[in-house]
Amino acid sequence: MGSLDGRSALVTGGSTLIGHGVVSALLEAGAEVTVADIDEAGAESVLSLGATFAHTDVTSDDQVQALVDGMHERFGRLDIVVNLATVYLDRGIETTRAEWIDALNVNVVSMAMVVQAALPLLRDSSHGAVLNVSSVSSKVAQPERWTYPASKAAVVQLTRSMAMDLAPDGIRVNSLSPGWTWSRVMDQLSGGDRDRTDQVASPFHLIGRVADPAEIGSVAAFLVSDAASAVTGADWAVDGGYSAMGPEQSVPAIPQLMA
Repeated sequence: MGSLDGRSALVTGGSTLIGHGVVSALLEAGAEVTVADIDEAGAESVLSLGATFAHTDVTSDDQVQALVDGMHERFGRLDIVVNLATVYLDRGIETTRAEWIDALNVNVVSMAMVVQAALPLLRDSSHGAVLNVSSVSSKVAQPERWTYPASKAAVVQLTRSMAMDLAPDGIRVNSLSPGWTWSRVMDQLSGGDRDRTDQVASPFHLIGRVADPAEIGSVAAFLVSDAASAVTGADWAVDGGYSAMGPEQSVPAIPQLMA
């Protein structure tokens, strides 16, 4: 992980558990971090570490511009943008047009609008970096999920386009694709049972468990640092081997024919 001393970082969706992992890693590396979210209560643990909170609906262009203007006024600079704000609005084939539009608005369009608003400040930085958070869902078909995988696949392609167009300004753009990671959703669905969650995740993650938010954060902090100065236009899998594993998983299939 490279040093981020003196740099100003914006993390949208930083109130989530994964957001906490990213924000904590950026703070540890020396950055001044602003969390942009609609959930101030969810950001309390990272605010206690020194992050700043800005109540922001990323689907509002006015609020996004006010966010960037406020960071400029407070810090005088903006070097890093981490687009993490996401909605899991997905009912597969039952998803309505309005729900499709809402999901794509948050998961894809808002990433572009945040970077658009931040671009003048990123251009002024000699360390400009953007990190868009995608998902392993961008790479594989998943039962009863349409909008979320489609939106995350779009994030990966958006990242490539951003990287190409912003390279002349010295701004690097990458995406990060986590696998199953301990999150508020998993906490709620499992009743807080981390061991049970690891057991369910084990067959399709080579590491045999879900990732911890801090593990996502450490890779995020690396990618926005000068230690990754030759990395741009790339999608980094931080998925415990999920994307490396084929449909046969890690159990030899051929011997089962002879059993």
